[in-house]
Amino acid sequence: MDIEGEIKKGIKAAVLELYGTESHEVKLESTNPDFEGDYTYVVFPLLRVSRKKPEDTATDIGNYLISHSPAISSFNVVKGFLNLVVQSQFWPDFLDKEWDNISYGIHTLDQAEKVMVEYSSPNTNKPLHLGHIRNNLLGFSIAEIIKANGFEVIKANLINDRGIHICKSMLAWKLFGNGETPLSSGLKGDHLVGKYYVAFDKKYKLQIAELIANGATEEDAEKQAPLILETQEMLRKWESGDAGTLELWRTMNGWVYEGFEKTYTRLGVDFDKKYYESDTYKLGKDLIEEGLESGVFFKKEDGSVWIDLTEDGLDQKLVLRKDGTSVYITQDIGTADEKYKNFGMNRSIYVVGNEQDYHFKVLFLILKKLGKPYASGLHHLSYGMVDLPQGKMKSREGTVVDADDLMDEMYETAQQKTIELGKTEGLAEIELHNLYESLGMAALKFFILKVDPKKRMLFNPQESIDFQGDTGPFVLYTYARIQSMLRKSGDSWQHVPTATQLHKTEKEALEVLHKFPNVMAEACREFTPSDICHYALNVSKAFNRVYNELTFLHETDATKRATRFKLAHFTANNLKTALGLLGIKVVERM
Repeated sequence: MDIEGEIKKGIKAAVLELYGTESHEVKLESTNPDFEGDYTYVVFPLLRVSRKKPEDTATDIGNYLISHSPAISSFNVVKGFLNLVVQSQFWPDFLDKEWDNISYGIHTLDQAEKVMVEYSSPNTNKPLHLGHIRNNLLGFSIAEIIKANGFEVIKANLINDRGIHICKSMLAWKLFGNGETPLSSGLKGDHLVGKYYVAFDKKYKLQIAELIANGATEEDAEKQAPLILETQEMLRKWESGDAGTLELWRTMNGWVYEGFEKTYTRLGVDFDKKYYESDTYKLGKDLIEEGLESGVFFKKEDGSVWIDLTEDGLDQKLVLRKDGTSVYITQDIGTADEKYKNFGMNRSIYVVGNEQDYHFKVLFLILKKLGKPYASGLHHLSYGMVDLPQGKMKSREGTVVDADDLMDEMYETAQQKTIELGKTEGLAEIELHNLYESLGMAALKFFILKVDPKKRMLFNPQESIDFQGDTGPFVLYTYARIQSMLRKSGDSWQHVPTATQLHKTEKEALEVLHKFPNVMAEACREFTPSDICHYALNVSKAFNRVYNELTFLHETDATKRATRFKLAHFTANNLKTALGLLGIKVVERM
């Protein structure tokens, strides 16, 4: 039932037969509402091979389609625009075939490729924050979209659980914590550890100021402050396997993981495999040795190992320090290899903020020069940062908006808006709680995911919860409205034939629904959940136009009534599927 695919196939055949070429890409657009037609093909790119006027070229192709494609009933030409009218019976047939298909557009596992999507990548010295929310929502949604396109998907999380930043929280707790635990404080474990990361920074700044006041330069003060020296000593103890340090590390990381899991569960994201930097930080050194032998890397006089990427438009990059210790790129080289050994995936998507663009260019190029079979399948999904109306966030200063706090705010905003609109009548307390939670999370996820990942964005909680705007609650309300009608409609309409003549709004709604497989494929190719968001909005708006112009429950014509409820049922199924790809759960009542 892929009408767009049929038209594209027909146009390619026409161009081949009429002009003897097949070296062009066919793009279709929705016809301008001012003209008759369903799909429009712009012929200007063909003029160099047709050697005709735009109008004549479009007419040639239109006549060919009328003769060879049963899907097209007529056409008209406006300059270089070929407007195609689909056979009127196509849309009733499409509705009859798909209205009860709960998985329209979804592929079962039918692709040979295996894809890993790595996202989240938190540090175990602080709770997840707003930036992590965008990362997690993007990663989860992209994984679900790829899976729905028929690929096998592995969701991975590389947790940064070691290093100087982790030791800062550990040392601050050891010095100032007085044995405080999540249980004794009533704080989530990740929030408790984050509290000591902030405490470290405050104390560290005071020591720096004191040293500067006594004549030290700022650079020397930062290096000589007692707190940073103690932290460096703690890291050395960790790396040498000191029992007491490792015990404290395991305890505090355990608190953080317990907190993370609660946040992940509420956010609705999950992982198939977790990697830990404490296990991977020594990886990569053997690959550096291989690269030295093959001439990919070179050693400087001080013993450090580098790669020269100047001919590739980059610079020289350190891959091993002179004392033989690794740097981040070394670990990432090793971890990429380890992941491939574990899963043998064809593609690997790294969901990481755009501040790491250069790092990933270097990493992917190094792996390519090392001749790794998976290097061509690596992709950095670079996304922009998230700002709030009050400005930028800084973890160490305690000005970050914690993910948990933001989710609580979304719940409260959903509650406030729902009560204002009088949508709580007849719902029990537990139903109201679930409704507020569903609305709040839908608002949060939809608002973040509807923005192109590459763009920096401003998140406004109040704007995201609007029931009338381009928001998650608007789409949820459309779904719930349909469910309310279906509950009242009975099921006799299911056995009545579909009307052969559709109202203009019904046809328009079906045209939007029909696009779902192509939207899904595009979202998979480009890693853009925003495509799914805009599609869900278009479906909702198209159905609401039908709802506002036509009757449903009070329609007396059995065929028209059946057609509209089939359309409603199809729309609800489709919205549920689309929202599911965004990690959003539907609600049956609002």
